[in-house]
Amino acid sequence: QGRSDLLIFHFIISSFLIIIFVYDLKHYIIPDKIIYPAIGVALIFDFLNLLRSNIPGISDLLTSSFLLSALGAAAFFFLIVLISRGKWMGAGDIKLAFLMGLFLGWPNIVVALLSAIFLGALMGIGLIISGKKTLKSEVPFGPFLAIGTFLALFWGEKIINFYLNLLPSF
Repeated sequence: QGRSDLLIFHFIISSFLIIIFVYDLKHYIIPDKIIYPAIGVALIFDFLNLLRSNIPGISDLLTSSFLLSALGAAAFFFLIVLISRGKWMGAGDIKLAFLMGLFLGWPNIVVALLSAIFLGALMGIGLIISGKKTLKSEVPFGPFLAIGTFLALFWGEKIINFYLNLLPSF
């Protein structure tokens, strides 16, 4: 028995991510008028999902893996923005990381963030080597976060299992 509400949720958030991908790539900004409705949809879905699980309550909402993943991912990027004084990354990336956590939960948020960082670094190095960018150039990170989200959504469990199987068993 499939859950059509989950499919619709994935379609809606994927649509937001595609818009964010294109807009950030073109304008170097993640607009609030896109990210806030996306976060709202994700919060509502996660809250309704929690109610459906028959353990409603504020403490359950706060310990939800989705909310904790969102807060952790946003805090990670907030620290980067704080340390760099906004030179390495913008506030839009913090909001997008929050959305990603609400959408993916634990542990897929880790796959998404590490994938985005890896792909962004590869692209940055390639652009520098090709002479199209310098170390001082801006490169929008939102598209890499969107790609990382899709990688985690579709292959997160397989990626996690691959790396866990590399660990020695005791």
